[in-house]
Amino acid sequence: ERGPAVAATMRLSAVLSALRPALPLLLGLSLGCSLSLLRASWSHTAAEERCLAPGRPAPPARGAPPEATEERLGPGHEDFRPRIVPYYRDPNKPYKKVLRTRYIQTELGFHERLFVAVLTSKATLNTLAVAVNKTVAHYFPRLLYFTGLRSTKVPHGMVLVAHGDERPIWLMYETMNYIHQHFGSDYDWFYIMQDDTYAQAEQVKALVTHLSINQDVYLGRAEEFIGGDEQARYCHGGFGYLLSRSLLLKLHPHLDSCRNEILSVRPDEWLGRCIIDFLGITCVSQLQGQHYHTYELVKNTEPEKEEEEEFQAALAVHPVSDMTLMYRLHKQFSRIQLDRVYQEIQDLQMQIRNLTALTPAGEAGVTWPVGINAPFLPKSRFEVISWDYFTEQHLFSCPDGSPKCELSGASKADVSEIIESAVEQLNSLYQPLLRFSKRQLLNGYRRFDPTRGMEYTLDLLLEAATQKGHSHVLAKRVSLVRPLSKVEIIPMPYVTEATRVQLVLPLTVQDLDFVANFLDMFAMNTLDTHDNALLTLLFIYHPYDAQRVGQVDVFAGVKAMVGELEKRYTEVKIPWISVKTEVPSQVKLMDVVSKKHPVDTLFFLASVWTEINMEFLNRCRMNTISNWQVFFPVHFQEFNPALVYRGEQTASSNTDFLRDGHFDRHSFAEACFYNSDYMTARTKLAADILDREEVLESMEVFDVFLHYSGLHLFRAVEPGLVQKYTLRSCNPRLSEELYHRCVLSNLEGLASRSHLAMALFEQEQANST
Repeated sequence: ERGPAVAATMRLSAVLSALRPALPLLLGLSLGCSLSLLRASWSHTAAEERCLAPGRPAPPARGAPPEATEERLGPGHEDFRPRIVPYYRDPNKPYKKVLRTRYIQTELGFHERLFVAVLTSKATLNTLAVAVNKTVAHYFPRLLYFTGLRSTKVPHGMVLVAHGDERPIWLMYETMNYIHQHFGSDYDWFYIMQDDTYAQAEQVKALVTHLSINQDVYLGRAEEFIGGDEQARYCHGGFGYLLSRSLLLKLHPHLDSCRNEILSVRPDEWLGRCIIDFLGITCVSQLQGQHYHTYELVKNTEPEKEEEEEFQAALAVHPVSDMTLMYRLHKQFSRIQLDRVYQEIQDLQMQIRNLTALTPAGEAGVTWPVGINAPFLPKSRFEVISWDYFTEQHLFSCPDGSPKCELSGASKADVSEIIESAVEQLNSLYQPLLRFSKRQLLNGYRRFDPTRGMEYTLDLLLEAATQKGHSHVLAKRVSLVRPLSKVEIIPMPYVTEATRVQLVLPLTVQDLDFVANFLDMFAMNTLDTHDNALLTLLFIYHPYDAQRVGQVDVFAGVKAMVGELEKRYTEVKIPWISVKTEVPSQVKLMDVVSKKHPVDTLFFLASVWTEINMEFLNRCRMNTISNWQVFFPVHFQEFNPALVYRGEQTASSNTDFLRDGHFDRHSFAEACFYNSDYMTARTKLAADILDREEVLESMEVFDVFLHYSGLHLFRAVEPGLVQKYTLRSCNPRLSEELYHRCVLSNLEGLASRSHLAMALFEQEQANST
């Protein structure tokens, strides 16, 4: 009897041993199924019980449409309820790839904050409207002027929309239509004002940031209708008024009816009556805790003497009778705003001092000035920020590298302002006990700290006068900081990386030894990768070589290389242009190339030592913007390996190539620009120099764009452009400045100071032995 039992036990053991690796999986599946069934029973029970708090609406029954729930929740709630939009694709239609926008703000449908419209007229366009433009236009991102005139001369710096009818009601009707048609889907708020209104732009911008965009807003100075309903109000146009985007969208379908049915003399009353009759919304002077403060000017008002609290808190002031009064108001309100800012700074600094005492560092942790970032602490001697020495007449660290130059322009204005500010601060600190006046600036030092701003240290010779009339001359050292202000993002036109780049390579007889390497790098980094780039060669013949081109062509070898490339890449054509000249001026050469290419061509003016790569070509495309910006990269130049390595190692064995070279800021051989921009600047240059063609020999393309284009010149170091060391041949026929740049580039490209010092030391050791 034991035989079968033992056999069954052995078979069970064998089965369990086989299932042992799968036991955790089976247990997990069993536990998951049990919990899911248990959770389903709980959910069903909870749905049947419907335990609700008193006064709370019951959830919708199963299968009920969502619209019924939204109606019970009340108006406005549906905007905040998340909705899941199911994805459905028609199988009968071909699949189309979704094009994603470049910026998340565009994809999410964000709107700009504020649009401003100014109503003007023929009599005030060149006076009050110009004053409005000069006082508030730079604060608002978008400001347009609307008038009933047509074919009028627009003052400089203003965008004018002329409707062609000076009737006030018609002007208001056309203005609202125009705003809805062109800007209704782009902005959240619309501010309407007249040109005889002074508006505090910063206060208006701050007002809209505190208001919810989900409501219909008609905000301004509420006025009663003459002989109308006591409850209805319209916003007075002289003090400006604010409309929300949702109100504008609801109002637009009724504008035609308002124009035909509502009779009024004043456009602001007409608009207010239209909003009340068709939307049931009246003008309010306060909303969501925000007040629209206004101030009405009386005749012969002097803004400098207005000290009323109502005046200082006003967002809009009306009526402004002339341009001078507009500027005086702007000056006074700017002074009021500045005083508020200074007071806020003092309050914040006091709070920082009080809180610093509770920190582990204590009062020793307070930096000067309070609230400004601490000075930059270098981690090595290479990160030390040097101080520039100056006096009231001279600067001892000049842009051109000379040891001393005259202080002029913006630098002179900066020094004068900082000295004046230092004396003013001393007087505010020591008055009335002492009164200081400047005698002389003994020493001046300044440096730019990227973490906090411009720092100054001044040694001033001052004359201090007491209240009794005694005076004494003393020297005092003061430190000042001009902190970095609010950082703003400058809007730039949109560019893509798909633009075709046209490389232009000028070649002389001295460059023949480097052409082969250039063509190999061009083929490997652009032709093999199918990058959207073309190449044009510019053969520069000396007059003597040009006469013998029939017998001996100095560029025959280069042309043979080009032919081999075209055989290898059958779809590629590399054209060349021949030029005969003794002085290869960069501007004259570009004149020849420019005429043979379309105006929308993106040029990359290269040198024979340039190693082309896709990384740089993409930056060339992105940093060059038609009619906006040109790009002049600063290439990285490797040092002379004979001086740097002295036989110990080669440049190719060192992975950290940036240690063995420098960025050559004296070279302007590489440039990225559009042909249209060059042609525009070249036309202005031709009108300036007339028939003096010899002037072109003293200029480069950089000088043409700098003096005659008005575009942004983007000059930046470019680690993607690396050039091997070579001794450039400097043409003495060029101008003295260009020849000097070439010589400096050769000298600084030899080696670093430490390498040169070591080479001199070894040479002296060899001579001494």
